Amino acid sequence: MDDEIIVTPTKKNPKGKFVSSSQKVMIINAYKMELKNNPKITIRECRIVLSKRLGIGQRTISNTISEYNTSKTVMSPNRKRCKKSFKDDFDDLHRNTVRRHVHSFWYNKTIPTLAKIYAVIKDDDSLPYVSETNLYRLLKTMDFEYTKRSRNSALVERDEIVVWRQHYLEDIKKYREEGRHMYYLDETWVNAGECTNKTWVDKTVKSCHDAFVRGLTTGPKNPTGKGKRLIILHIGSEDGFVPGGLLCFESKKNTNDYHDEMNGDTFFEWMQNILPKLKENCVIVMDNASYHSVKADKIPTTSTKKADIIKWLEEKGEVIDKPMVIPRLLEIVRRIKPMHDKYVIDELAKEHNRTILRLPPYHCELNPIELAWSSVKHHVKINNTSYKLPDVKNLLLEGIERVNSVMWKNFISHTEKIEKKFYEMDFIVDQMLSAEVEPVVINVSNSSFESESD
Repeated sequence: MDDEIIVTPTKKNPKGKFVSSSQKVMIINAYKMELKNNPKITIRECRIVLSKRLGIGQRTISNTISEYNTSKTVMSPNRKRCKKSFKDDFDDLHRNTVRRHVHSFWYNKTIPTLAKIYAVIKDDDSLPYVSETNLYRLLKTMDFEYTKRSRNSALVERDEIVVWRQHYLEDIKKYREEGRHMYYLDETWVNAGECTNKTWVDKTVKSCHDAFVRGLTTGPKNPTGKGKRLIILHIGSEDGFVPGGLLCFESKKNTNDYHDEMNGDTFFEWMQNILPKLKENCVIVMDNASYHSVKADKIPTTSTKKADIIKWLEEKGEVIDKPMVIPRLLEIVRRIKPMHDKYVIDELAKEHNRTILRLPPYHCELNPIELAWSSVKHHVKINNTSYKLPDVKNLLLEGIERVNSVMWKNFISHTEKIEKKFYEMDFIVDQMLSAEVEPVVINVSNSSFESESD
């Protein structure tokens, strides 16, 4: 009796799983063999046959054959799926706009709720689309929380952010009263494809042919993409941008967040060069970006090994003369942490008799240099016609030269008014959420924060 041949069913490739380069080679070899054995077979019929034989979807087979016919080779797949989150659409400026919308309710003596905030966000054309659920998630990442005080409830900022902002506002007022010179630094970017979204149009020109006959031009075509990007870091004060303070380099990463281009070492080197150019006993305002806040000494956490915690404590002069569990060791760490929780940049600034003052998170409107960057970028946009990076860099330098000391003084004056509004708003929130009767507008005109110019 002849041995019976048992054919094992083809195992189907799981849906969504990447097809490897070896599988692609197998598809091409099977495709060539099928054409050799059956020259009259159509592409569609061949695709169906190969899909059943190999257990791979027809679309994958079609794409692989098309790829091979075009390039005469097959490429290994990108195994990392880059799923974009709604948070990626909201950069720092967008988040700042969202925060301003929330604050506007308090300024108008209205308690904000998620529904009210969403209605305003949805009508703001400058913001990306976001669902109500994702807006709530976004607000949570921005340190807002839903709270209930007395009989009222609302979306408010976390206590840590309010405390940070209050400390910042009081500190910057104190430094100004002491007569200390204030500097403001920040990073930004400029794309090679920066251009205005609107332009003047002659509506009498009906077509390209009409423009050609009349000796006119239809204008430069806007680039299809943003192109290459320049990362920029600078510092300025009421005297203007600091001469020799510009750091400008071409972006090497294909990312939406320009902060990915900077790191602690690059920023540290730049600060080493810029500090001697600043006035004595000055104050430098910056945000809390990670590369601005590199720790001088890594503090142990719950994820630190026990031996490393003990070693760190002993290096700080603590005597561990008996067995202790990790929670007890971390209790000692928390007790002495304030004495050792220092930043590399802060220590560098102290060596030069300078002081670092950090902005609260997502409060870029408190940094006047943002207005300076807006002016510089506007100059680039309205004059960019070549969309080439060297030309854009020249326009950038021109834009920086145009922002003089008079403009800087106006930017700083505008920011001081926003500081005063923030200070007042925090008291309005307190009173509205704790009031048992109709909210009363608090008068802070006699508060210690009111500036002399008012």
